[in-house]
Amino acid sequence: MHSKLSAMWHSKRGRQWREYLTAYLMLAPSVILIFTFGIFPVMFAVYVSLHRWRIRMGKFVGLAHYVRAVESLGFLLFFGVAVGMLFAAWRAWRAVIAAAREHAESPWLWGVPGAVLGVGGVLWMRYGVILLPGVLEIPNKAIGVKRSQGLFRKLLWEAFTEPHVLVAMGAAAGVTLVGLLLWWVLYRRRPSARHSTYILQWGTGVFFLLAGFITAGFTYHQLQLTVQKALQEGKPPTIATHVVLITIGLILFYAAWKLWQSAVDSASDKGFAFKGLAALFLLVAGWIFVAELPPVIEAGDPDLWRGLVVTIYYALGTVPFQLGIALVLSYLLFQNIRGREFFRVLYFMPYITPTVASAAVFRLLFIGHPSGLVNRFLRLFGIKPLKWLWEPRGVFSLIADGLGVHIPSWAAGPSLALVVIIIYSIWTYVGYDTVIYLAGLGNIPNEINEAAEIDGASRWQIFRHITLPLLSPTTYFLSLIAIIGTFKAFNHIYVMRETEALKTVNTFSVVIFDTFFTDTRYGYASAMAFVLFAIILSLTYINNKVQGSRVFYQ
Repeated sequence: MHSKLSAMWHSKRGRQWREYLTAYLMLAPSVILIFTFGIFPVMFAVYVSLHRWRIRMGKFVGLAHYVRAVESLGFLLFFGVAVGMLFAAWRAWRAVIAAAREHAESPWLWGVPGAVLGVGGVLWMRYGVILLPGVLEIPNKAIGVKRSQGLFRKLLWEAFTEPHVLVAMGAAAGVTLVGLLLWWVLYRRRPSARHSTYILQWGTGVFFLLAGFITAGFTYHQLQLTVQKALQEGKPPTIATHVVLITIGLILFYAAWKLWQSAVDSASDKGFAFKGLAALFLLVAGWIFVAELPPVIEAGDPDLWRGLVVTIYYALGTVPFQLGIALVLSYLLFQNIRGREFFRVLYFMPYITPTVASAAVFRLLFIGHPSGLVNRFLRLFGIKPLKWLWEPRGVFSLIADGLGVHIPSWAAGPSLALVVIIIYSIWTYVGYDTVIYLAGLGNIPNEINEAAEIDGASRWQIFRHITLPLLSPTTYFLSLIAIIGTFKAFNHIYVMRETEALKTVNTFSVVIFDTFFTDTRYGYASAMAFVLFAIILSLTYINNKVQGSRVFYQ
């Protein structure tokens, strides 16, 4: 028996299994780390957001936190997640069919173990959901008892060995073992070089299909409960109406965008005119449906929406200016001028300076007292002292007041305190953007510029028609990173904000921080964090579609 096993181990198939085993063992540590510090925290945050959570876990509230934050858009968010999962399943199966056609193979039998393993993945998620409450109850069980490692191990073992937990684990393990057994039997009878790929793609497709249906069913159930609660309280059931109308509006926006792209690519003038008018009609119709957003925003959390507006002001005030200034500086420092290495280091210094220290210095410079350094400097030119970081009024409103003109509140613009923070952000990140632009300029071949000069092109024409298009990948990268960074900005805002500014500098991330640490509403803060994640993901997708299509690669 031992000799037969040894012969199988050293055979060709044995060598293949050794290679597979070695590869999986090499990948195992990274997979464990990614799951422990990447996937599990996100899944746990979703679990927290579905509960009333203050220090310890409270009762299950479903999507109530999302509804409180963004009203009916919370349901739309989860329906979008469900649709995304179904789309991922479709992409996985599409990849299976494409690979099978390319290699002239039949992948359908591999769908059996793949589907079983996909179901097993869903059951393992179910096992985690069933196990987690028992583990989280350990602190409550330890109240009034002398705490020790032995007690913790005992309570943890009890949580893992609860009858319903063991049943869930047995179901998940059993289905997974059946899937692996079917995989092994099928490989023995019909070996294929791409069996692992087919199994993974089939399993991924089934997993996302089931997860998408479960998410959609859960969201629909929560929507029904919310509507029933509104009816019992005597309120009009506008939530479902908002969800349907806003969804239709977004679909029409997408259809208008696709139709406009088709109109641009149209060869005939009639086709362009017809498709362009149709796209305009769909755009107007979509806006009519999305006009339901104002009542939704009004019904949501005012702090959250105020934080979103502040974040939009912050993004609009930083990203265009820091990229524009960095582009000019990089173009100047790329020329053969004396001392350019010194200036490159000088402009990069703010980026590597500790954020808390530099923000504290800015806070002292722009103090609202007349004795502040910036106010003293302005006094030399006869300008009255300003409150700076203490000023909650909009900067456009302040300018209008100085000119004796009255403007409505919606046109007041960002507060002067936020403008100071915008100036700090531009000062900090211009050096980083400049260095990246310099690297992009270094990748442009000199022969192209020399050929343009020979053809009689001026420096401006070379910059406009050669340098800028060839820098589009760099601009795309920097704009993407900058937009995401503005929605995640926290450290310098937290250091520079003052109570006198009346929350006019509290961006979305600061609002989440205050909700989590100051108000200790962990569940609600987790829900807000996922709303922010959805916004960042949407902006990234839009930026990729709008600006990514205009990127010119050499």
